[in-house]
Amino acid sequence: MAMFGSDKHDLEKVSADSNVGPLPEKLSSNDIATSDDTESDAKYGTTQRGLKSRHIQLIALGGCIGTGLFVGTGATLSTTGPAPLFMSFVVISGLVWVVMQTLGEMAAYIPTSGSSVPLYVKRYVEPSLAFAAGWNYWYAYAMLVASEVSASAVIIDYWPNPVPVAVWLTIVLVTIVMLNIFVVSWYGESEFWFASIKIIGILGLIVLGVVLFFGGGPNRDRLGFRYWQKPGAFIPFAAPGNTGKFLAFWTALVKSGFAFILSPELIVLAAGETEAPRRNIPKAAKRFIYRLMVFYILGSLVISVIVASNDDLLLQGVSSGEGNAGASPFVIGIKRAGIRTLDHIINAVILTSAWSAGNSFMFAGSRSLYSLALNGQAPKIFRTCNKHGVPYLCVCVTALLACLVYLSVSGGSANVFQWFVNLTTISGYIAWIILLIAYLRFRRALEYNGLLHQRPYKTPGQPYVTYVALGFLIVLTLTNGFQVFFPGKFTASSFLAAYITLPIVVVLYLGHKIWFRTPLFLSADKIDVYSGKEEADRLEETDIPPVPKNVMQKIWFWIA
Repeated sequence: MAMFGSDKHDLEKVSADSNVGPLPEKLSSNDIATSDDTESDAKYGTTQRGLKSRHIQLIALGGCIGTGLFVGTGATLSTTGPAPLFMSFVVISGLVWVVMQTLGEMAAYIPTSGSSVPLYVKRYVEPSLAFAAGWNYWYAYAMLVASEVSASAVIIDYWPNPVPVAVWLTIVLVTIVMLNIFVVSWYGESEFWFASIKIIGILGLIVLGVVLFFGGGPNRDRLGFRYWQKPGAFIPFAAPGNTGKFLAFWTALVKSGFAFILSPELIVLAAGETEAPRRNIPKAAKRFIYRLMVFYILGSLVISVIVASNDDLLLQGVSSGEGNAGASPFVIGIKRAGIRTLDHIINAVILTSAWSAGNSFMFAGSRSLYSLALNGQAPKIFRTCNKHGVPYLCVCVTALLACLVYLSVSGGSANVFQWFVNLTTISGYIAWIILLIAYLRFRRALEYNGLLHQRPYKTPGQPYVTYVALGFLIVLTLTNGFQVFFPGKFTASSFLAAYITLPIVVVLYLGHKIWFRTPLFLSADKIDVYSGKEEADRLEETDIPPVPKNVMQKIWFWIA
């Protein structure tokens, strides 16, 4: 543990005096309140602000939209019916909106190099919880990379081909590593175009859904809400009547979480590498609601309109692994409508989306590990950056863990994809619970120091919406695997996938606390809300927002 640095020393520094004043002038805005000293920076290097406004805005809108929406919804629809699918996306969207707003407030207050939720947890709660949260984040992001790469093989299965699965997995994974390991602007630029393709694709699918709803397809078959009536809006789960309908909704709620998991954090992880963070982070956080409403809520509604829950081509719980198991409900709906060739085009767009989401999660995973190293909670070697400011060792180690995706070769792509879905969903819920706790402590410290009014970004309904979201997430986490407790449903693999992360996080937390003897939590007078604030204020003062010269520029500046 000594190789990770001393958290006791950090606690002593924080406890000494909350108002530590400005940092030495030798620190740049890129190193706000994170670097130990200039010698360490010279040895290991630091990240650089290579992400432009258009990069961060498009990453916010579409960076993590991947197989959870395009593929995972098929299993939920076939298990629970269209109404629970739609309702669950509405509810989870509300939870994620709260998560995004709390993140936006903390990230905009002090946009540090190495920004991450564990950094905020260590600063505003206590180091042991940050240690557990940090390693949980890194593990979850690595698993998400693996899930998106695995899903790529599932999607490719839609087209008959003689190429071994291992070859497709390698091509996708190597490309993702190449886009992340050299220059951060490569990642930003690739995600800008990937996200653009996804946004155009989703908007096109929503328009298509409206057309098919009113009978504008080649077969002139007016769908309306036909599939909500027959086979029905609900597929009762494990019990008859209203109890079964409620359990179907709760099952959809648990399953739908994967489509959203850990996507808000991507904006925060990019905060330390984003130009004009005090302007661009709030801008991205405010627009997150449009992503939720248009892409997720309307997207799930379109799926429920164009595909029947008992369609024989529909992905049967993803885990079946039968022929064409990777076909998206969007693709199936297009095929049923009799629109030739379009199903192949959309499947290609979905493949691009899986590739893109894996790319984003690789960035997030590497920056999570980098943040752990900056905080002395991972070996210092992971602070090492190349001359372009990329923590390349973190990228490599994250990619190594993501190589678990090669289980697809023997276990079947669809089966392995479902394992990753279960593992990452529970990790994401736990991460959000810890995040909301950190936000409440952050807010309490600002109130104690009379700084609440100085937040650069203020969100409505606080702190009440955070308390509601926190309580809901705790219940959701504890009931994540409730299906396995019904007669005939229990399997060891399902139980472990649903709950294994809980004891892992507890062991990490207690082990760190016992070793370093950290406090239960930092009191408000011991929480540091000053370090780095002056530098962030100074950076904001030097920011000159672009002024549009014509209508087209005004539209573009609003978008990016």
